[in-house]
Amino acid sequence: MRLTTKGRFAVTAMLDLAMRNGNGPVTLAGISDRQKISLSYLEQLFGKLRRNALVESVRGPGGGYCLARGTGEISVAEIIRAVDEPVEATKCGGLANCLDDRPCMTHDLWTGLNKHIYSYLEAVSLADLVATQNTQTDKVSVMKDKRITSVAAA
Repeated sequence: MRLTTKGRFAVTAMLDLAMRNGNGPVTLAGISDRQKISLSYLEQLFGKLRRNALVESVRGPGGGYCLARGTGEISVAEIIRAVDEPVEATKCGGLANCLDDRPCMTHDLWTGLNKHIYSYLEAVSLADLVATQNTQTDKVSVMKDKRITSVAAA
């Protein structure tokens, strides 16, 4: 299975945008800075995300991008598909011509794996990823607070 940086970066950028959802448009320069993704690469990705109605652009001063739908309505699979990123475990790209124009012996195994991967990615929404990030941030904050408390007590 291969998932290139295009799919990974698209999901990362959309998560960054989702975490700032409701605070006005988010600039690609800001996402680029925070996530260490090339601005020109983000412009290409967001063009595809906009064409697939996952984000909306806001022009002018204070402009940027907003989510086109709620975080619970956008799945990871939808983001990956929007940037033309295949998640493909078969050698033939799903064409069943793996071995002399016929399926190889393990073609059905890899096709089944593809279905499970897409099913999983369809089930994970941006809201789920935001919740996970918020939980991790809370854990880090609690750990920092405990360290400060334990250092002060010593």
